[in-house]
Amino acid sequence: MLAGAYATGRWPFAFDRAILVGMRAWHGPAWLPKVAADVTALGGGVVLTIVVVAVTGLLLVQRLWLTALAVAAASLSAGVMVDLIKGFAVRARPELVPHLVDVTGYSFPSGHAASSACIYLTLAALGGQVTPSRATRRYLLIVAVILVGAIGTSRVYLGVHWPSDVIAGWSFGTLWALGWWLATAGARRAMRD
Repeated sequence: MLAGAYATGRWPFAFDRAILVGMRAWHGPAWLPKVAADVTALGGGVVLTIVVVAVTGLLLVQRLWLTALAVAAASLSAGVMVDLIKGFAVRARPELVPHLVDVTGYSFPSGHAASSACIYLTLAALGGQVTPSRATRRYLLIVAVILVGAIGTSRVYLGVHWPSDVIAGWSFGTLWALGWWLATAGARRAMRD
């Protein structure tokens, strides 16, 4: 769907405009823009780098070498892929509503939505492989999904992305995490044999 729209130049979709304008028409409480900016920062490069370094360090201390390597490789390669896709799509950011945070670069896919999905969902997926407790695995996944959802939604509320940018980012990040989960599970099985 998104590739077809790109090829025919039908950006943005009708639902993009309706959702973006509708979210901004709903003013909400006075504190919401500040909270949205704080939430969006959780999907930014600085915070994601800190999280990845801290988690990779913890995995190394626990001697979970394969998981640490997979987390580092998945995170580094995800950033490269998102930048490549943005450079190919070259979609402009929305100008329907004023941006509530400063932004640069292209809009598609949302880097915050894609990167946060790649990182947080991969951490939950790979953490689940080394966590024996089913309740803990569920908790990791639920927290990751809520966090990724909030970050993506904040990008639309702040007026810096079309909803389809965020949906594409979430989709990419989810597939990325699934791919790394499968690859790491396969490597873990091969190492046991």
